[in-house]
Amino acid sequence: MSNRYGADRSEYAEVLDGIAAPSYRLGQTWDALYKQRTPLEESTSLPLVLRNSLTSKFPLALTEVTRARDTAGTTVKWLWEVAGGAQVETVLMRYPTRATVCVSSQAGCAMACSFCATGQAGFERHLTSGEIVEQVLRAQHDSPQPVSNVVFMGMGEPLANYDATWHAVERMHADLGISARRLTISTVGITPGMRRLARETLPVTLAVSLHAPDDELRNVLVPVNRRYPLAEVLDAASEFASTRNRRVTFEYACIGNVNDSPAQARALARLLRPLGALGSHVNLIPLNPTGGYTGARSDPGRLRAFASTLLDNGVNTTIRQTRGTGIDAACGQLRSRPRVS
Repeated sequence: MSNRYGADRSEYAEVLDGIAAPSYRLGQTWDALYKQRTPLEESTSLPLVLRNSLTSKFPLALTEVTRARDTAGTTVKWLWEVAGGAQVETVLMRYPTRATVCVSSQAGCAMACSFCATGQAGFERHLTSGEIVEQVLRAQHDSPQPVSNVVFMGMGEPLANYDATWHAVERMHADLGISARRLTISTVGITPGMRRLARETLPVTLAVSLHAPDDELRNVLVPVNRRYPLAEVLDAASEFASTRNRRVTFEYACIGNVNDSPAQARALARLLRPLGALGSHVNLIPLNPTGGYTGARSDPGRLRAFASTLLDNGVNTTIRQTRGTGIDAACGQLRSRPRVS
């Protein structure tokens, strides 16, 4: 039998039939799980005996190891253990009227980006679609605001676990009612997956982690660039933008005196200009510290100058406001083991 958020309606129907529950209980159960988004144990629309039976038949896939909150209490990070002993992390970011969940698609990551804590830890295994969806629901249980956005920017490379990632996307859209445009899939540039994504029916948002304006530097920062070089990544991004009529976001972690010079800003603008003003958007991310990388974030003035150069050259640009750095919950900081003090 599947775990709680990996099981489909037919599996729940089979169990309910087996205990001679009325047929309408299936709809009530599904509504409790995905419309009301309440823990099954607390779903008072179902009789206690039925709840106990269902929780026994459909256990949770994620076991909480630790939970950390930032000082404002609006960013929460969970470390979970999944079957086989692998560990993954999930981040909830709450805003006044909504919430965003950053989910992991793999335990660890095989992409080995030099400045990323997840890449430094290596790869353990793919997550199932149920394990991905459960991250969203478990975070929702901790948030008074509705989860309206999900970003696949946690541990792992989503397009290296394509089938489970896409099935999770379909579940979030159909069962949780989250708009496809508010589901963001981030990739370091797995071009076959990007092209496949362009042919899917749901108009999700694509974010590409670029981090360098040339192949020489990107080979060092993002080693998979040797397999999928910049020209191929940009071509796949252009295909996605034109096919889906959606602009692509390019993530760019700004590392002091490594990839943040005025010349590099101009080179990045030249690289992205062919996509057009509606084809791309650059999201500049001040580098977040990790134990395995000695680089430092860009000086604020240098970062602003980099952004201004891009804007002056016709490239839509924003500087991301980082959240969760103090609890190692920001971009590039997620890891598969808790830090030992």
